[in-house]
Amino acid sequence: MALANNLTAILNLLALLCSIPITASGIWLASKPDNECVNLLRWPVVVLGVLILVVSATGFIGAYKYKETLLAVYLCCMAILIGLLLVVLIFAFVVTRPDGSYQVPGRGYKEYRVEGFSNWLKENVVDSKNWVRLRACLADTNVCPKLNQEFITADQFYSSSKITPLQSGCCKPPTACGYNFVNPTLWLNPNNMAADADCYLWSNDQSQLCYNCNSCKAGLLGNLRKEWRKANLILIITVVVLIWVYVIACSAFRNAQTEDLFRKYKQGWV
Repeated sequence: MALANNLTAILNLLALLCSIPITASGIWLASKPDNECVNLLRWPVVVLGVLILVVSATGFIGAYKYKETLLAVYLCCMAILIGLLLVVLIFAFVVTRPDGSYQVPGRGYKEYRVEGFSNWLKENVVDSKNWVRLRACLADTNVCPKLNQEFITADQFYSSSKITPLQSGCCKPPTACGYNFVNPTLWLNPNNMAADADCYLWSNDQSQLCYNCNSCKAGLLGNLRKEWRKANLILIITVVVLIWVYVIACSAFRNAQTEDLFRKYKQGWV
């Protein structure tokens, strides 16, 4: 029994350590300018990470102190949390699978179309009801102003692959409009305004830019997709380790109970 409890304690310590990358992934996502504006997606991963930390600590204490009740609570709660984490992973994978990006000839960055993203993201993130608030929030960030510090010439800007989807969609007009580059957030003399409805929505007013454009909505969705796909890689590895730890912990707990029951039987208690 002591050996099984010690093994369970070690496994719970490993599960506790697994909560760190989960929580860190959630904090990283929440710290991004776009996620600061999209409140719907900010904290679920952080909350799950903290709950896994608390439950793993409970299991560790239960194993260390030989408290079978705490171990039973741990196993039940951890099963629920692993299930929830799997639901979050599958949901995030499904809604971020469609990619609304397209390559622009002669440009190192991509541009984005709202139609290319999942219906859930379009309906719950950038619908007209939410966009007024999101637009104002994005305009208050430094997403666009910092482009003027990073790029001086048109060639530098056009060849860059470091421009984020959000910057591509919100900080400049669509390439098809034919605007001429002055700096990353100042464009003049378009030659093809009929190419895209966003051509008429572009403004050199630094508080407006293309925040009213469909390309900005698409850029926001592109940013969310890119960040969630990165976080998913870490979460997938972590959840695989958690499932492995949980299965071994269940086996150790069951074997410990069987050994304890057999010991009591031999002693004539049953």
